[in-house]
Amino acid sequence: MHAPTPPPIPTELLLNAYRSGIFPMADGRTDEQIFWVEPRERAIIPLDGFHCSRSLARTIRRDRFRVTVDADFAGVIEACAAPRAGSSDTWINQPIDASYRALFAAGHAHSVECWEDGTLVGGLYGVAFERVFCGESMFSRRRDASKVALAWLVALMRLAGFRLLDCQFMTDHLHSMGAVTVSREDYLQSLTAAVAHGRADNLRETYCAVLSAASGAGAGSSGVGVGDGVAAGAGAAREDEAPEAAGERGVASSPGKLIAQSLIQTS
Repeated sequence: MHAPTPPPIPTELLLNAYRSGIFPMADGRTDEQIFWVEPRERAIIPLDGFHCSRSLARTIRRDRFRVTVDADFAGVIEACAAPRAGSSDTWINQPIDASYRALFAAGHAHSVECWEDGTLVGGLYGVAFERVFCGESMFSRRRDASKVALAWLVALMRLAGFRLLDCQFMTDHLHSMGAVTVSREDYLQSLTAAVAHGRADNLRETYCAVLSAASGAGAGSSGVGVGDGVAAGAGAAREDEAPEAAGERGVASSPGKLIAQSLIQTS
């Protein structure tokens, strides 16, 4: 007789764990038990140290993928929980899956999605509180899709006033994009400082402000300014101007151009 599946982690308990520098994991998708992790070393991406390569900036500017925020949280977490190349298992079990869906419903978890021809091809999700975003997992079914999602996340966090992007464990993929390793003590200091600064702007609202600015309608009702050196509401490119030329001269004719400019001009 199988033991009953553990219930989801209560939302407040989960948030308090993150505020203390602790997060849950499982040994495998079918393992119903959860354990708590506090790494001795932590991977973070300094928001002013994100590495956006020329090729990645070009991919973002050209809007190769349609990027959304919180449009399909369930689809992202399901894709992140699916088996990966070279690995037949995942740490996202049923109780963890349910816990983060509840956290999303409460407004404390977010997803960034990349779409190609209406199909979800990449993305990430994580936990947001005060001025901290703790990235949980990402996936990619097309080249650079997860990189584009991460670049958008960093840009939106900057615009919304976040201070700390926690990546938990270092990987070659994250290191190539500017992630660094810090000690547990240094991480907790940064975490405490970011929490002490109060709430950042909502990531979804900031995303909507970027779309509004790209369409020429201004920064939107949230009042979020868009980009250092990027005029909110810069509008479309001139009719006689190629999109790439518009991007080079600083006119945003698409969300991707605004995001790319924001990343490059504040790096």
